[in-house]
Amino acid sequence: MADSNPTPMEERVIVRANQDPAYSLRAEPTDRRVRVLVNGVVIADSVRVKLVFESKRMPVYYFPVEDVRMDLVTPNGQRRNMPPKGEQVQLSVRVGDRTVGNAGWLFEDPAPVAAELKGMVAFYWSRMDQWFEEDDEVYVHPRDPYHRVDVLHSSRHVEVVVLGETVADTRRPRLLFETGLPTRYYIPRVDVRTELLVPSDTRSSCPYKGDAEYYSIRVGDSVAKDLVWYYRHPVAECPKIENLLCFYNEQVDQILVDGEPVPKPVTPWTKPPTILPASP
Repeated sequence: MADSNPTPMEERVIVRANQDPAYSLRAEPTDRRVRVLVNGVVIADSVRVKLVFESKRMPVYYFPVEDVRMDLVTPNGQRRNMPPKGEQVQLSVRVGDRTVGNAGWLFEDPAPVAAELKGMVAFYWSRMDQWFEEDDEVYVHPRDPYHRVDVLHSSRHVEVVVLGETVADTRRPRLLFETGLPTRYYIPRVDVRTELLVPSDTRSSCPYKGDAEYYSIRVGDSVAKDLVWYYRHPVAECPKIENLLCFYNEQVDQILVDGEPVPKPVTPWTKPPTILPASP
């Protein structure tokens, strides 16, 4: 049987808090060079970061304090208790005339469950201007090395029904399988009734796929808002979905695969579609 441990045990730390048996924290070293920029200035640059996994949270990069511009990153006088890890020293960043308050944190004396984080600095991802892994910019949060995205060509028959109308019908979908998420069906535009698509200003980003743009769907006098997305220029690791259209399984009337309805998954996007009156 293959070893299920992604890294040697001496390179991982797994700890559990006594007060919550379900809680876990894992710190893993990575060989990736990680940089953080504010106002075009590198405030952290390290090949010694640790990628920290914590229960019910996105992974976070922690930098050795020696690899952080502590002349620009300074304590702001605030502290925050973060059980079971201990007390955080809150940090601000000042670059030129710009100050980012509560930009990050430092554990000076963490609890035993977080001993690996002692003397390491982390930043709130969205409060920084840019993040780079090596020379590739990364969006939203660090890429989890155990999170997979696989895109497979398929000849299965996929139909999408919205507001009672079949709006897509294909026998050449590309199926995207992503860890922890429902299967997504990416459909060539020629197999979608594009006359029903209404361009949207909505945009979103994914660290594994890139920047997404959206369409709403107009059927008769109703518009189902932001039900379809596509990646005009996906990241290099995901080229197979370029410019294909994908519908929210959770919000369309129905997706059928080989004639069988696909059960609606329960995800953060599970909700009724937003239906608006169509403009004249």
